[in-house]
Amino acid sequence: MAEREGFEPSIRFCRILTFQASAFDHSATAPHALEGCRLDRRVGLRKVAEMRTALLPFALLALSGQAPTPAPKALSPSEIVATAPAADWVAIAPSDLMVMDLSGDRRVVIQLMPPPFSQGWVGNIRRLVAARWYDGTSINRVQDNYVVQWGDADAEDKAKAKKLPEGLAKVAQGEYAARSASTDQTIIENHRRIATLRTKLPAETTDAPRPTAISERDPYTWLAGHFAGWPVGSNAAERAWPVHCYGMVGVGRDMPPDTGTGAELYTVIGHAPRHLDRNIALVGRVIAGIEHLSSLPRGTGALGFYEKPEQRVTITSVRMGNEVADLPRYQYLSTESATFARYADARANRRDAFFIAPAGGADICNIPVPVRVAK
Repeated sequence: MAEREGFEPSIRFCRILTFQASAFDHSATAPHALEGCRLDRRVGLRKVAEMRTALLPFALLALSGQAPTPAPKALSPSEIVATAPAADWVAIAPSDLMVMDLSGDRRVVIQLMPPPFSQGWVGNIRRLVAARWYDGTSINRVQDNYVVQWGDADAEDKAKAKKLPEGLAKVAQGEYAARSASTDQTIIENHRRIATLRTKLPAETTDAPRPTAISERDPYTWLAGHFAGWPVGSNAAERAWPVHCYGMVGVGRDMPPDTGTGAELYTVIGHAPRHLDRNIALVGRVIAGIEHLSSLPRGTGALGFYEKPEQRVTITSVRMGNEVADLPRYQYLSTESATFARYADARANRRDAFFIAPAGGADICNIPVPVRVAK
C-alpha cells in the first residue's frame, strides 16, 4: 500500500512533465515520453526515477519561466531558392538561347530543348535562325488560356508564303518521345530525394497523406518529374518526353503525319494543355519576356487568330544568344540538387505563414524550374 501511495503521485508528475515537454518539443522525444508513462504497476519506482531524470530539462525550463526556443521559420519556395548555393545553379549556354525581338522594343528569350529530346526540330530552328528566316514574320494567334503562335502569316497561301531555307529535316512522329534509359532513373532518384527530405520534416497539421512532392498519380503518364532541368513524362517502356507546362514552346503542324518544321512556333500561356504531350513537338521554353506574349490582345477569329493584318505583332529579329552582345547570362536551378528538393516540397506543401493546410502534392507543371540572371 505504501508503495502504491508513492507510485501514483509519480505517475501524475510524469504526465505533467510529459505535457510540458510536448508543449516545447515537437520531435519524437515527447511521444516517447508519453509512451513511457503508460506504466504497469509492476514496473516500480525505478522507471519513474528514470523518467524524472529524462524530463528534468523540460521541467526546469517550465519552472524558470523562460520562453521555449521558437521553431525555425518556414521558408516560402522563393526564399528557399534565394538560399541556394552557387554550386546548385547551372549555366545556360548562350548558344542554346533564341532571342526574339518584337516591335515596340520587347524581347523574348527562349531556351532550346537539350538532347535527347526533339533534336530534329531544334536543328531546323537553328537553321531558320541562321537564315534570318523569322525576321519580319509575326505573331498571328493569341488564344485565351491556351497559346500564342507565330510564324509566316501567309504560310497557307503558296503564292505569298515565305520560302523556307534548304535542308530542313522531316522529323518522324516517333520523335515526339525519346528512348533514354537514364531518364526514368534520374526522375525516380529526384522523387526519392524529395521523399527522403519529407521524412525529416515535422508532421503536417493535417490528416492528409505525405506523398512525394510531385504527385505519383499523374493522369497523363506513368511517371512525371524533372530531368536535367526540364519537366518530363515517361512510361514503362523507357520512352520519355517533355510536357506542356506554362511557357513551353512547341512546333505548329498540319494534320498527321505532318510534324511541322519549326517555322511555326507557339508558347503556352494558359492552363497546362497536357493532352498535347506526344502529339506535338516541344522544342524549348520561354525563360524571359513571357509577359510580352501573354499580355497581347486576344484574337477574335477562330482559335484566336487575328483577323486583320494590323492586329499582328511584327517579329523584328530572331538571333541565337551568342550573337546578342547585351544578353544577360542565365542559369537554372539544378533539378538534381538538394535545394531543388526543398523547393519542390515547399511548392507542394506550403508552410509559410499565409497557408493553413499544406496540399500534400503538386502537379509537375506547378513546380516550375527556377531561372535567374547570373550574379
